[in-house]
Amino acid sequence: MFVDAADLDAKSSYKLLIGGIIPRAIAWVSTESVDGVGNLAPVSFFTAVGRKPPMLSISMQPRSDGVTLKDTFVNIRDTGEFVINMATLPQADHLHRSAFEFDTDVDEFEALGLETAPSQAVRPPRIKDAPLAFECKLNRIIPIEGSLDHVVWGEVVRFYVRDDLYLEGGRIDTGAIPAVGRLAAEYTLVNTVFTTPLDDELVTTHAGQRMHRLDEQAADWSPIDTEAWSPSGSTMSGGSQR
Repeated sequence: MFVDAADLDAKSSYKLLIGGIIPRAIAWVSTESVDGVGNLAPVSFFTAVGRKPPMLSISMQPRSDGVTLKDTFVNIRDTGEFVINMATLPQADHLHRSAFEFDTDVDEFEALGLETAPSQAVRPPRIKDAPLAFECKLNRIIPIEGSLDHVVWGEVVRFYVRDDLYLEGGRIDTGAIPAVGRLAAEYTLVNTVFTTPLDDELVTTHAGQRMHRLDEQAADWSPIDTEAWSPSGSTMSGGSQR
């Protein structure tokens, strides 16, 4: 079937985007307000956009009310600094809970019980147990016409790489990282690696299989069908609400 984008509202478009762009890397973004309140949020509209200088991009929607800008965006806009942390399986629950809509004056590192470590070049801290982190200075903000969505470009001024992951020649040992990505409103563990070509029988076997669920949900279950899901990217139950 074909779907005309002109016939869709923002919520419907969002469902198709997050279901069709998979897996998505997750930027676990730490910021501080101008008053020094720590904020943490997962952003899965995230990618690299440049090499020299190294540049990253994150895109954010407003809060679930559709009219209020998220604290992460406001903090980046007002302070010009942020840190993108890599999310891994041991932090998956904290990652998910950081999508709850906490009050603006709540320090989310404290609320989530996450230990921080100081950054070198920016004020917001990194998550201590994150294996990699990118300290960023705001480069530009690109508003999306007709909405309160914004694209943020950040220049990476410091890379943090856990010592055991930094290999000779400056390569990261990606196979040692239990990285977590986003699938629509769910998560995926990156735990296979390959180069091509693969054996045809192996390809056929894997191409015809559903993903293996690590939880106990039904094979076709999705949080999108529950009240906890919001097209803002926030989780609407299980924590302190705005």
